[in-house]
Amino acid sequence: MLVLARVVVGGAIALDRKYIERVKLSKRIDSDSYLLDLPVVQTLIKTKELVFSSDVTFFIGENGTGKSTLLEAIAVAYGFNAEGGTKNFSFSTNATHSELYAYLTLSRSQYAKDGFFLRAESFYNVATNIDEMDSQSSFGPGLINSYGGKSLHKQSHGESFLALVQNRFGGNGLYILDEPEAALSPLRLLTLIAEINTLVKNNSQFIIATHSPILMAYPNAQIYQINDLGIEPVSYKETEHYQLTKQFLDNPEQMLKYLLEE
Repeated sequence: MLVLARVVVGGAIALDRKYIERVKLSKRIDSDSYLLDLPVVQTLIKTKELVFSSDVTFFIGENGTGKSTLLEAIAVAYGFNAEGGTKNFSFSTNATHSELYAYLTLSRSQYAKDGFFLRAESFYNVATNIDEMDSQSSFGPGLINSYGGKSLHKQSHGESFLALVQNRFGGNGLYILDEPEAALSPLRLLTLIAEINTLVKNNSQFIIATHSPILMAYPNAQIYQINDLGIEPVSYKETEHYQLTKQFLDNPEQMLKYLLEE
């Protein structure tokens, strides 16, 4: 069950104000909506709100539990483009985002000066839009410079992800990331953790949907586990991601033998 009070995860107690402090349903969802089948929505209906108590919050869970749907809805409700980017991005290549955002109310006590919504699956479209805006003088000269001075399309997928974080994320911001590990090697994931930490020290908040046990090891992060029972806060070592990965690395031969034997 979801704990409504500010929870303590990993020994952290966050007392500072957040760009997003709470998320709650603001109105009843239509009875014929597919949204009612999602565990995250059922939990919000029962508990009324989701509380953010740390500078870094992770949504974790199996495919299909609704973690990316919830993350996307929070981003769109905040004002970000559904396919990713900043609040200034307005392009749309395929309107596939859910209507959940229309039912959400976000509570906050301060406004972010910066922000970005990163979606691994539509990052190509964001990179294309950046190139298009850079070529238009109405957006000002050198827009690409704020992304590292080189087209994101002219870099590898992982390089472009890190170029975005290292050059475009300026601090004092809200950064919502959907599976950023998709393009990153383990070493680059460690680099991302360091970049996140630098931005957190510069008054930033992160909300991240991930499957990566490396990324979710960020110290004092709040972890919300989403499954068929709803949403619950868990510690890092309680996550299936940590336990399964550790079990495999401790004895890969035994696990592979079990998985592959006929």
